[in-house]
Amino acid sequence: MTEPAVPTTAGSALSAELSAMPLALTLVESLSAAALRQRSATLLQRHLGLALAECLYIDGSGRWLGRDVGEDQFDCGDFHHPYAHVIRSGKPLLLSIADARIRLDHPGFQSQVASLGASLHLHIRPLRGGQSGREWLGVIVLAGTQARLKVLAEDPGMAAFEGLLCRLWTRLAREQGERHRSQILQDSLTKLNDGARRQALADRLAEDLLGHSNAMQALRRHIVRAAETNLAVLLQGETGTGKDRVARAMHQLSARAEGSFMAINCAAIPETLLESELFGHGKGAFSGAEHAREGLISQADGGTLFLDEIGDMPLALQAKLLRVLESGRYRPLGENEERCADLRVVAATHQPLREQIKEQRFRADLYYRLGQFPITLPPLSERRDDIAQLAQSFITDFCAREGRDEMGITPAALRLLYRREYPGNVRELKNVIDYACAMTPHDADIDTYLLPGEQGGFLTGSGLEETPPPGEDATLALPNDIVDLRQAMRDIESIIIRQRLNRFGGNRAQTAQSLGLPKRTLAHKCQLLELDIK
Repeated sequence: MTEPAVPTTAGSALSAELSAMPLALTLVESLSAAALRQRSATLLQRHLGLALAECLYIDGSGRWLGRDVGEDQFDCGDFHHPYAHVIRSGKPLLLSIADARIRLDHPGFQSQVASLGASLHLHIRPLRGGQSGREWLGVIVLAGTQARLKVLAEDPGMAAFEGLLCRLWTRLAREQGERHRSQILQDSLTKLNDGARRQALADRLAEDLLGHSNAMQALRRHIVRAAETNLAVLLQGETGTGKDRVARAMHQLSARAEGSFMAINCAAIPETLLESELFGHGKGAFSGAEHAREGLISQADGGTLFLDEIGDMPLALQAKLLRVLESGRYRPLGENEERCADLRVVAATHQPLREQIKEQRFRADLYYRLGQFPITLPPLSERRDDIAQLAQSFITDFCAREGRDEMGITPAALRLLYRREYPGNVRELKNVIDYACAMTPHDADIDTYLLPGEQGGFLTGSGLEETPPPGEDATLALPNDIVDLRQAMRDIESIIIRQRLNRFGGNRAQTAQSLGLPKRTLAHKCQLLELDIK
């Protein structure tokens, strides 16, 4: 049984409808709202014989109409262009180019229609999307003859095209918004992860760069940040703040950790030898150069070169170092061929380089090249909360190094360390602890009478001096600036009891008898004065 033949007229109508499917498919395949707008305009202009077709979009603020081609923006509240009229009224607008040129003086609009003939007309239609059709998308601008535009305004095919455009535009805009929000979330998570990773690295640094103070926590965060880059680092700070340890820690955290870490003190090497140490030399380059030698720059290739006390580098050598930093090229002494080195330079100084620049003792261009990532190390006076931890660490190091039994430090001695001034910073504190450890008897803890004074001698709680060795009575030199008599009396009492305890080897019974005190009274005074000798 054969199927009935389809009437010719119906077949023609179906064929006409199907012929529009490729155009619809072109729009559906658009990957972004911008691509959709451009494809729509191209299809309309090409297939309908229009002089101009363009879709303008409303930005996220709802105040501006933008173009995908060019940088023109149209204020939705500025009625010097016709788009504002369409946006405000929500109704299509038909006007002639000639009329638009006379009545409208918006420069962006005038440049947009400058190439159109005066006999042509503009048809501007508002575009809305969303389920309620109230979501503003933008406007579509068509330019052609008046007759052509009137036919299109009443053509159901044009209405269908516009409906498809708005639906696709709405979907793509929402997808783009979701992708944007997703990207923001991803960026936030990345920042959180980066922050957690950096904090973990900073915490790891705390094992070597000791201190819980805010200043040290900030310093460790700066070191982690610097280690992530290849920028030259300039470490500035007072002497004894640990610039060499910071430089080494930065190298170990960097991508160059597998490379060499080479260090040189520019102030400790004579000027005549410093260039050879850095750049190396060939055989016979100078008297005594019997063999060629690689310099520190060559040895640091792929790693880090630490230049300590860079402020003492001679000016002539500063110029050569600047060339290494800028080009990565250098020439050993006595050789004709240049070499290349890929290294990261970390420089350190306690000198005021800006003052040296004014005095023409340091090159300004080298200063700015070295200071791509400046870090200032805090003095010990700004991190006194770290003194207890540093002191205990130095005690532990001393005992391990010297083979001594573990020892501690009395609260009174710690209080004294807190009050002390440290022009030599952490290095001075270490020297004080090392000396006190060496002077502390076996099976005892560091106490105040074992700490060296700032001007020599021995320290006590109020700065009173007692002459060593401990265990012998000594004349007390009373300071002239006593402001707390009770505290001064307690300090004097503490010194006397401590001396007597040392004389009797810590025997409290003999000490109490020699001082005419009951043993229980002496024990109570030892507790109050925090005398830990048994």
